[in-house]
Amino acid sequence: APQLMAQTGENGAGKSTLIKIISGVTRPDAGTVAFEGREVAFATPQEANAAGIVTIFQELSVMPDLSVADNISITRPPRRLGLIDHRAQRRRAEELLARVGCEDINPIERVRNLPLSRRQMVEIAKALGRNPKLLILDEATSALTAADVERVYGILHKLRSEGLGLLYISHRMHEIKELADTISVFRNGRHVETFPTGTRNDEAIIGMMIGREYKNVYPPKPVRAAPPAPVLEVRNLGWVDRLHDISVTVGKGEIVGLGGLDGQGQRELLLALFGVLRGVEGSVEVEGRPVKPGSPAAATRRDVGMALIPEDRKTEGLMLPMSIGDNISLTALRKLTRGVVIDAGAEKSSIAAMVEKLQIKIGSVAD
Repeated sequence: APQLMAQTGENGAGKSTLIKIISGVTRPDAGTVAFEGREVAFATPQEANAAGIVTIFQELSVMPDLSVADNISITRPPRRLGLIDHRAQRRRAEELLARVGCEDINPIERVRNLPLSRRQMVEIAKALGRNPKLLILDEATSALTAADVERVYGILHKLRSEGLGLLYISHRMHEIKELADTISVFRNGRHVETFPTGTRNDEAIIGMMIGREYKNVYPPKPVRAAPPAPVLEVRNLGWVDRLHDISVTVGKGEIVGLGGLDGQGQRELLLALFGVLRGVEGSVEVEGRPVKPGSPAAATRRDVGMALIPEDRKTEGLMLPMSIGDNISLTALRKLTRGVVIDAGAEKSSIAAMVEKLQIKIGSVAD
């Protein structure tokens, strides 16, 4: 019978590494993989796709400068007289977008113009276009709105009823219980236990994930004797037709959440504060001093002291051709430079300290 198996565990538990092995991205050092009753060893993702194993990775693979239709048919575009049949390609994209409940996405729209949640839905449509026998989803709902998450739930239930095998990677307990027939827990690169959904409570599952008794994940919030001093004050911020008269204050030691449906200006507000957007109106103060960063570089200066974790870390946050260590030290080079030369010793110490502080699980900073 078709099944949806969920794999769960903390970040760095080995979930993504396992699916990379199954899908031909990484070669295992030991052991075997069997698919449809026979042993397989895929050297590339293309080989896995040809066998019927399709993976939607946590990092999206859509090409931002191509259209939605181009992305969906990127590996097998329909052809006529040796040329790409763009009309047939658009029809195919419309069919697959309808299958994932996204008829509102224009097939000829460039992916770059879509919010991240819509790009994720294009990725799912693209995967279904390859007619998988086994569909693997790695944190597939991490960037989705609540409405799109419900769409994905419906899609997965339907695919399971059609006989498709599904392997779902997540550490969200409510998703796992909603979707999975069986749950498999990983910790520190090892399989801990596999069991039917509903046979373990949340505390037991989390205990398997972290390797100790589950108690309070979040400590109680401290009671403040007085309102915190403001570290950021934004007044009457506006930008073209996307941001209108926005005012917000963030106190020291305070977490402020921005709510709203996807695409309602939250991202633009952060980009405006960080100096990415031009023509921003209104005033911004940091610790009582007026600031107006004209660029991200200006926003990160010591006298401003801002940092931004962007929505799409792959294209906006990281330099993928560079090593882990180089990415960590990239924004701190001013502190690590003597004259025009980077102090290699200071850089190495700084990287090691950050890896330790954030408990980053890596093989080597040179990777």
